[in-house]
Amino acid sequence: MDKVASLRAFVKVVESGSFAEAGRQLRLSRSAISKYIADLEESLGVQLLNRTTRHASPTENGQRYFERAVVILSEIEAADQAVAQAQSAPRGLLRVNAPMSFGTMRLGPVLADFMARYGELQLQIVLSDDLLDPVQDGFDVTLRIAELESSSLIARKIMPVARMICASPDYLARHGTPKHPQDLREHASLTYGFLLTGNQWKLTGSDGDHWIQPAWSLCVNNAEVLRDVAIKGRGLALLPEFIAADALRRGELRTVLDDYSAPPLALYAVYPPTRHLSVKVRLFIDFLVERFAREEEAGVQ
Repeated sequence: MDKVASLRAFVKVVESGSFAEAGRQLRLSRSAISKYIADLEESLGVQLLNRTTRHASPTENGQRYFERAVVILSEIEAADQAVAQAQSAPRGLLRVNAPMSFGTMRLGPVLADFMARYGELQLQIVLSDDLLDPVQDGFDVTLRIAELESSSLIARKIMPVARMICASPDYLARHGTPKHPQDLREHASLTYGFLLTGNQWKLTGSDGDHWIQPAWSLCVNNAEVLRDVAIKGRGLALLPEFIAADALRRGELRTVLDDYSAPPLALYAVYPPTRHLSVKVRLFIDFLVERFAREEEAGVQ
């Protein structure tokens, strides 16, 4: 029995929940995947998977074995990559998922410079504001601006993302400028309702924390849309600084409640533990950390 191949097949079945999908990702037939799993179970003398016609899930023993197998395969990949890196530049396909607005506004120049440095890599970038599954959708790295929940994925913080409450001068002239977080209850709000806090805003000042549930007139999963609607005078929006910066400079938006701050989000690189030490993933994330730290020092928004 090829133990490493059997471990790879087993890990892929658990991650994808399907023999057929594991075969597709490993470019093997379903019957080959089944044989690897059967050989593994026979050698161990235990059942690792519960099987149905369309789905496979780990047994209690299988879950314990999966957690150790992931570490073993990661170490093998790290050893292979260390040798490969010593002899040649990284190459192959790197699949990256990133938020739409961040991708269009901040990622392009960074990707161009990364490509110039590592010319033998192929980059496939998928921009989406949907919370795609890095494992199920086959991404090497997923960039997320969020307050992350705990998960089996590994996350590395790239940079903080400050937020501020903004409105157009026209809106403030018509409805007044809020002086205290409680005043927000009397205003129309434009919300990004796909964070862990939902439509609730937390603001912190010298008088403590304030949790506000504003009455919203628009909820959308794209902050550029919120910014554009706010510019048109339709309400207050809690926006990431990099989204609002140009409109603030042009005077199309103004910040309010400057004595209070919203908890900053952060840009994270999220990746499955099976890719923990992949050279191309590590190089990409290190490049992002270095580049955005330099931009932050230079005051680039």
